[in-house]
Amino acid sequence: MDNLQRGIKKCKINHGDKMKQFKNMFILLLTALIWGFAFVAQSVSMDHIGAFTFNGARFFLGCLVLLPILIWRYCVKKRPIKEPKKLIKGGSYCGIILFVAASLQQISIQFTQVGKAGFLTALYIIFVPILGIMMKKRCSHYVWAGVFLSLVGFYLLSIQSSFSINRADILLLLSAFCFAIHILIIDTFSPVVDGIAMSCIQFFVASLLSWIMACLNEKIVFEALHAAMIPVLYAGVLSSGVGYTLQIIGQKGMNPTVASLLLSLESVFSVLAGSLILHEYLSIKELIGCAFVFLAIILAQIPDSKMKRE
Repeated sequence: MDNLQRGIKKCKINHGDKMKQFKNMFILLLTALIWGFAFVAQSVSMDHIGAFTFNGARFFLGCLVLLPILIWRYCVKKRPIKEPKKLIKGGSYCGIILFVAASLQQISIQFTQVGKAGFLTALYIIFVPILGIMMKKRCSHYVWAGVFLSLVGFYLLSIQSSFSINRADILLLLSAFCFAIHILIIDTFSPVVDGIAMSCIQFFVASLLSWIMACLNEKIVFEALHAAMIPVLYAGVLSSGVGYTLQIIGQKGMNPTVASLLLSLESVFSVLAGSLILHEYLSIKELIGCAFVFLAIILAQIPDSKMKRE
């Protein structure tokens, strides 16, 4: 009888774990959807305001969205702040590199299609393990295969018939590289600090730097900001604030490989968003390039059993 009760209890626990995994997968899929459609908001906003003005506004809104959560945690619940010095340091580093990555991405979007921008940005998943070599972390054979396929995809997406490359594609490649650095910084600091608090700080730093550059290089007009209000609200509230929070919730208890694959679907949703909303269509050659990049992303996430045994 005791064995039967234990078996029933174990089945209930396993069922609960599966339901939680399914829920988290749905949350991460929703996050990828939000981030993918954000490329449309970024593109549309450029009709009214400059790149630095847009990023300054979106990151400021992202900071505001996370503030109520932090106030609830630390003022209402009176939770102690873990590692305050590391929190400020990590948030500042993340904010600086996020400012650089987002600026490069936003500037390039005005010269290319949103679907193409989404897939080239997704190359950060390839850069992460490559940069890990500098931290004495070995790369699997799958990663190197992914690097090769991503280069093929990048060629099909970016190299024209005259064997030239667009400036926007170079900026997107640099942006993906910076996003990879951003992920590694988060990986370093997130285990010891509050992730939402660090995100709020990074949004504040990125917003501040963006506004400084906007004041130096762009003409800030209130009417133009008002005209771009909807894409700014989407990118600031949903893509920055809500998207990051959903990522934190969805990744909790999830296999990191599965989580990365689900989040990388933002590149697919960016193509879908560009087609449905902006009526942008990629050529057959560019679609094949997207397929190569997506396959490269999948390969980069496959664990190598040989490296595990070592």
